Amino acid sequence: MTILDRYIFSEWFKFFLLTAGVTLGLRIVEDVYDDLPDLVDYQATFRQVLAYYFFLTPTFIPTILPIALLISLLFSLGSLHRNNEILSMRAAGLTLSRISRSLWLAGVLLACLLLWLNGRIVPWAVEQSRTFSENLKFATEAKSKDTASVGLVYNLSFNNWAAYRLWFMNRFSQFTYQGFGVTVFLLDKDGREQARIMAREAYYDDNDGLWVFSNGRELSFNQKGEPIRSLAFEEKIFSDFEETPQLILTLRKRPKDLSLFELSGLLDNVSHDPQLKAYAVQYYRILASPLICLIALGLAIPFAVSGVRINPIVRISQSVGLFFIYYLLVNLSTILGNQLLPNALITACLPHIIALSFTFPFYYWKGNRV
Repeated sequence: MTILDRYIFSEWFKFFLLTAGVTLGLRIVEDVYDDLPDLVDYQATFRQVLAYYFFLTPTFIPTILPIALLISLLFSLGSLHRNNEILSMRAAGLTLSRISRSLWLAGVLLACLLLWLNGRIVPWAVEQSRTFSENLKFATEAKSKDTASVGLVYNLSFNNWAAYRLWFMNRFSQFTYQGFGVTVFLLDKDGREQARIMAREAYYDDNDGLWVFSNGRELSFNQKGEPIRSLAFEEKIFSDFEETPQLILTLRKRPKDLSLFELSGLLDNVSHDPQLKAYAVQYYRILASPLICLIALGLAIPFAVSGVRINPIVRISQSVGLFFIYYLLVNLSTILGNQLLPNALITACLPHIIALSFTFPFYYWKGNRV
């Protein structure tokens, strides 16, 4: 980096750290307002509340990074512009691209960081924070209920098309991983039933990763679908059943509440469910989210350095308004795309494609008018 690049980068970085810290603090305060009453109802101790927010805080990063980048660019470059430093650089023959070179490098690095966080840290944080909260809730319920009645889910079904297994449970306890009235249909590639396992109870051994069925019966069928064998059992382990309770319960959760790992596991094992497209859209939306950093750069830089006669508040409001429109476009495409667009990848990427197709021409057009 040249001295100019280091100077511009250092000016931006100070604003970025401040903005990111303030934005993160506001996001935590907002969540405390929403979730702290629930934690108090779960009789969580002060240390447990701190542990919960330790797990939860990384989940805010994908949201605050682009916002912090946008605001810090507007204020840092706006400050240079008000002091006529940008004007001096342009008078020296430097283009807007040359002036903002270090900022584009920082934006690309932030996009790579966001991609890594979305692939590694954030999925872990999403699952850990949700599990921590659920365990507090279930422990509170267990004080007044029988353990098998804690965290019950009724009429639970799961179609594992990848393994040709269809599950159904009358009741399932998320606390004990114990199901009641369990039926598993084993199918062939053409969807014909080959075998059926029915049990009064079944539980998942979390330590060994095994399903244990008790007080049940195993039925076998021929190619015509006629029963040819029926064997009763008191207890039987099915080691080839790889479905975990977390995977079976996935379709009961909203797409935005799932981690990238959970969405990936769901897409790998489920293929013919009408709800699946919304989960696929969320999966690709997370993968495409680092592009927001480039969109923020393309919008903030030209607005921040344009027109000395324009009120800085006007420039900031214009760029923030366009960024807000972009977020509306993302949500609108998610809502309408699930109904109108046939492909989940197109649905998730379309807002980014539209924004980028506008941002870069606007960047060069606006930059040439500075």
